[in-house]
Amino acid sequence: MQRDVVITGIGLASSLGEGLDVHAAALAAKAAPVVDTTSFAPYPVHALKPLELDRQIPKKSDQRQMEPWQRLGVYAAGLALDGAGLKDDAEAKATLQVIVAAGGGERDHAVDGAILSGLRHANAPGAFLNERLMGDLRPTLFLAQLSNLLAGNIAIVHGITGASRTFMGEEQAGVDAIRTAHARIASGQAEVMLVGGSYNAERRDMLLLLELGGYLHKGDFVPVFAREDAPGLITGSASAFLVLESAERAAARGAHVHARLGKVVAARSKRQPGSVETALRGLLADLGPVSPGVLAISAASGAAGITAEEAAAIATLPQTQRIATGDLVGHALEAAFPVSVALAAAALSAGQAREAIVTGAGHWRGEGAAHLVTA
Repeated sequence: MQRDVVITGIGLASSLGEGLDVHAAALAAKAAPVVDTTSFAPYPVHALKPLELDRQIPKKSDQRQMEPWQRLGVYAAGLALDGAGLKDDAEAKATLQVIVAAGGGERDHAVDGAILSGLRHANAPGAFLNERLMGDLRPTLFLAQLSNLLAGNIAIVHGITGASRTFMGEEQAGVDAIRTAHARIASGQAEVMLVGGSYNAERRDMLLLLELGGYLHKGDFVPVFAREDAPGLITGSASAFLVLESAERAAARGAHVHARLGKVVAARSKRQPGSVETALRGLLADLGPVSPGVLAISAASGAAGITAEEAAAIATLPQTQRIATGDLVGHALEAAFPVSVALAAAALSAGQAREAIVTGAGHWRGEGAAHLVTA
């Protein structure tokens, strides 16, 4: 059983602002990115444009108990539900299933700094570390960092009582979130799903982790596919959520359809030279034939070598118009693929193209691709 899957709700928030129209206009104009080059120098970051949180998270108590990445995700999920006309549909929300792509929670920088400073002068570093970890890291703080709490907060704030799942860590989490949601509807295991991811780039702990791996770009902004002289990621705070439905259900309730989501495919190459291009070529072949002039939205990270291989794979598509998501909103790790699929759907909904391909190679493992067409 393979049913058509359509996108009836799109929630987007990034450095460009929020909403479908803002991002579709930025795509059409190939708008200049909004990049902060000073706050985390020498690392540029696409910082989130401030949101009016009360519009989607009305209770201040809910806002306070969430970290920035959770507030961002809950906000974007609300935008998607609004767009699909499901925000006040209690019956639909009782069966609506949620799939989230997310990373770990955010660190308490003050505690980390105090522990590291104290270790330098401790007579018994091991005992000191144990004591401080037990005394300074509150269990409630740790629980607030769990990735599946984003799905939980979406359920609490927006009144969703259906099942939820969380894919954790790296870009492939976003690929598999979209792939799984699509497969469940296409196979008849679900009728409607809310799927997406969220990432807060304005975190010194994540910048440190990425820099230790040698992945970050330094200095001024450079377009994703022009970073061969100084390759690396420029991260961005962004979130995207999509409401996916079976075409039959959407038609029965008279929902506006932004695009039809065709196949979503994934791979994990061993990352030897040429393996990413080979993997992506294979995934593109799995998607089937595409029309000349297809719009290619790439979730490429900018990582050395890998990004060039992704460009080579995209170049095999006929007369392709290529746009890098990172050039607009930065690289959002777990949310990078959902953001790219949302941008592709926004472009199709706005009449900027009739067909779109989304590709994405993770900065150190995992590859994915998706096919979208106008409804």
